[in-house]
Amino acid sequence: MKRFSILFLMALPSIAHADPTVSRGEYIFRASDCAACHTAPNGKDLAGGVRFPTPFGHIYSTNITPDKTYGIGSWSYNDFVRAVRKGVAKDGHRLYPAMPYPSYVKLTDEDMHALYSYLMQDVKPQAVANRPSDISWPLSMRWPLGVWNIMYTENKRFKPRADQSAQWNRGAYLVQGPGHCGTCHTPRGYGMQEKSFDETKKSYLTGGQLAGWYAPSLRNPPFAKQEIVDLLKKGRSEHKAIAGPMDEVVSESTQYLTDQDLDAIATYLTDIDGTHKAPPPPQEDPKLAKARNGEFMYMRYCSTCHGTDGQGNNHVIPPLKDNLTVNSADPLTLIRIVLDGGKTPVTQNHLPYAMPGYGWVLTDQDTADVLNYIRSNWGNHAAEITPNDIKKTKEIIKQSE
Repeated sequence: MKRFSILFLMALPSIAHADPTVSRGEYIFRASDCAACHTAPNGKDLAGGVRFPTPFGHIYSTNITPDKTYGIGSWSYNDFVRAVRKGVAKDGHRLYPAMPYPSYVKLTDEDMHALYSYLMQDVKPQAVANRPSDISWPLSMRWPLGVWNIMYTENKRFKPRADQSAQWNRGAYLVQGPGHCGTCHTPRGYGMQEKSFDETKKSYLTGGQLAGWYAPSLRNPPFAKQEIVDLLKKGRSEHKAIAGPMDEVVSESTQYLTDQDLDAIATYLTDIDGTHKAPPPPQEDPKLAKARNGEFMYMRYCSTCHGTDGQGNNHVIPPLKDNLTVNSADPLTLIRIVLDGGKTPVTQNHLPYAMPGYGWVLTDQDTADVLNYIRSNWGNHAAEITPNDIKKTKEIIKQSE
């Protein structure tokens, strides 16, 4: 056991990279997805200005280029570490936890040194002033964040588990630390804090709402490791695709990770409890599997607009509860809307609202499962739709074109 412990401890201190043209610092920069939050649309690279909505107003990301006036060019390594791990800037003001320092605290010293060197030596300075937040006084006072940190964050580095493989531990480090996956995929408490920071608590990575989106559960997802690798590498797999805020994560971060690191992430997520149990057997109750898949598809593609409760938005998005089309004995129109999308009329006083079609991303089984989930929840009681119904509808659509 001691020999194996030494092996995986040696494997974890830094993130390996296969491309010799990419420095270790740039690799950890990519793995940490820094560019997505610190480069505003049409803005200069890493000069900040990305807007983040909060219940009290908007805040904006800061300039992390080595510019000595507006960026971090005058910061020492210790200044940098304090900001990244503890959320405290060089001048002592506290950072809003939109900066995922509760996760970055887990970065190893070697990765932290590499990241600091990259930002200081390889990034072009940008003389762009930081934009102040839109939060008005007294809510703009930041000293309460110190109390928030004491109550809701953990000040501990990543510690590999001796009972797991080097690959599992690498994946855990990437997910918990630089990848900060829990920032979006872990539910939050009353203080808007992440409820947990690693797999030892059952709430970790079980899904959550943030900034108007639902990030689905990543804990033992119902698909194979290779599908996770494909989604993180290409944004799509044989049967699934990524959209919403996650597309930026793939574009700016995960597509640059090595195949070994992507496989490590998939290993961790598919066995996050570290029990080494085999996936659920194929003999699992088919109805239960379909219901679970229908809920997963709804949360992934529908809940952002229609809500997790199917209530929609008055005068904009119709509710799915007691909806005539949803509960119709003939589901043809319902299926067509999901496959091809729909649009409300243009009138003299109102612009149309449009719903995109999902026929390009959902399989016939996925489409049937999500519609059956909708038709059997919130008081709806409509007959079951089968994949064959989806297939027939596609034939009808083709004939009518």
